[in-house]
Amino acid sequence: MHGMEDEKTSIAVEQVYERFDSDLMKFIGRNVRDPDAAEDILQDVYLKIHTRIGTLEDEEKIRAWVYRIARNAITDHYRAKTPVVQLVESPADPSDPAEEDLERQLSRTVQGMLEGLTPDHRQAIQLTEYEGLTQQELADRLGLSFSGAKSRVQRARIRLKTLLLDCCHFELDRRGKVVNYYDRDPSLH
Repeated sequence: MHGMEDEKTSIAVEQVYERFDSDLMKFIGRNVRDPDAAEDILQDVYLKIHTRIGTLEDEEKIRAWVYRIARNAITDHYRAKTPVVQLVESPADPSDPAEEDLERQLSRTVQGMLEGLTPDHRQAIQLTEYEGLTQQELADRLGLSFSGAKSRVQRARIRLKTLLLDCCHFELDRRGKVVNYYDRDPSLH
């Protein structure tokens, strides 16, 4: 019986490979400029798909599931490469584990997107948003004028927002809180 399950898993992974391979490589390549690292990440994604395909409950959501694995692998790649500043997470309602999981996934996505910013913009976001410096304190620390620091933070936020909106579609509740997000169709890029 166990052999039949392995055969079904192999077929399912092969179908995922046939369906997503080209788009996955393009997606990873857009986020990781080093072709060798991108290829390593792709292989890691397929390994994770192979070992976890049995946990996929809704085959209709396979695209989102595959790209979530890829997004997490890209984040892991950057996390291993550079030290990561911990994001300050807002406390989630302990009765809603789905909300906590969504916040954790979104936090990893934002961390990965920080790598797409210039070093100056990444530093501005990290110091103001994650370390809590005011824009005046940022100006003092970096030897900038207040207006220069304010401008740098504003440009960094706009660029980060653009990266996030290019990557993902966000569903918001009436108060503007993210309730769900998923990758945009990579074939549209």
